[in-house]
Amino acid sequence: MYFPVSSLLTEFLILAVVDREDSYGYEISQTVKLVSDIKESTLYPILRRLEQSGYLTTYNRQYQGRNRKYYAMTDAGRTQLAFLREEWHAYRNTIDDITEGGLRG
Repeated sequence: MYFPVSSLLTEFLILAVVDREDSYGYEISQTVKLVSDIKESTLYPILRRLEQSGYLTTYNRQYQGRNRKYYAMTDAGRTQLAFLREEWHAYRNTIDDITEGGLRG
């Protein structure tokens, strides 16, 4: 995709993915990669920051003899996701208004 994706938008996407169901890093990255060329070196620091902020929590689960670290949404994460969703809608609507000729400065 041509348009760059900010770290805040990446956080929004991650929270939206984890809100649907608990998920692990690789699975999250594959969904986010639909709109962003995200690297693991970018993804995992964002996941850690979301966890440190109290928006995500983690737990381990066995998969084919190995531990996978899963991310789960907290109540604070759901609140943050709702806030970011409102901000995204306002931003998207403003962009649409400008690009479709409905808004002028």
